[in-house]
Amino acid sequence: MAKTKKKESQWATATNERLAEAGFRRGGARAAVVSLLDEQSCALSAYEIEDLLAARERAVGRASIYRILEELDELGVVAKVELGQAQARYEPVRPDHHHHHLVCDKCGAVIAFDDAPLERAVHSISKRVDFAVEGHEIVLHGLCADCR
Repeated sequence: MAKTKKKESQWATATNERLAEAGFRRGGARAAVVSLLDEQSCALSAYEIEDLLAARERAVGRASIYRILEELDELGVVAKVELGQAQARYEPVRPDHHHHHLVCDKCGAVIAFDDAPLERAVHSISKRVDFAVEGHEIVLHGLCADCR
């Protein structure tokens, strides 16, 4: 039976175009990382990316993953998210979706959330203090339901 090829999302298509414009080839490890990130709804660490790729029988070395993530960050197609756990996480920059993170300080779980009133509050603050906010990341620390 033939495998059907999954259609790329707008993010993956735009990312592959940016990589090509910047002179990067599409094949191998880079394609595997882009494909994996494309399926994610929240930020992953390089270690998590390595483990997920290995589980798919597409092993990519950690050094290659870090190099690819830095390239993607420099191109502005992924965001490097610092959640205070001594390791950076990376997630696709999608113009149609912005979220923030809840971090469990006991087990390390990361939960994405979006909140329209919070976004309006950020906009309101920027107007009140006459500051042009170009981006923001809100990280709330505490204990998840399992750890409470």
